Amino acid sequence: MSEKVKKVKLLKPFDANKISIEKDEYFHDAYIVDLPLESVPDHVWQDIFEREWKSSRHLWDRKLFIVGDKVRLITTEEDFEEKLDWVENVINQTNKAIDEYNLSVAAAKEVETRKAAWEERATIERLREILARKFSLV
Repeated sequence: MSEKVKKVKLLKPFDANKISIEKDEYFHDAYIVDLPLESVPDHVWQDIFEREWKSSRHLWDRKLFIVGDKVRLITTEEDFEEKLDWVENVINQTNKAIDEYNLSVAAAKEVETRKAAWEERATIERLREILARKFSLV
């Protein structure tokens, strides 16, 4: 069964002078900005993150990717601060979805554990019935 997925946040505070910012070669007036994360997210977190940002209404002038322990934002300079807020919101929404995912995994494990215990009790009861039929005094 699945392991608990860790939440991931932006690494804050960070030195803005150490953030990689480069001109994008493919999109006019766009820049590539690599924002640091606290850790490298696993594939479940990345899948949910991708779903969250793609469901956003802000797709026309920005793209997001996970590259190791960084969030790569490809965007124009226009409304850059608002876009940073948007990135944080996408990460927060992802972490909320991770909480829900972890709860569903825990619930599924609980159901599986209870089912296994019930099956074991049922098997023991069937074995006792066979023993009683075969060797009972009555």
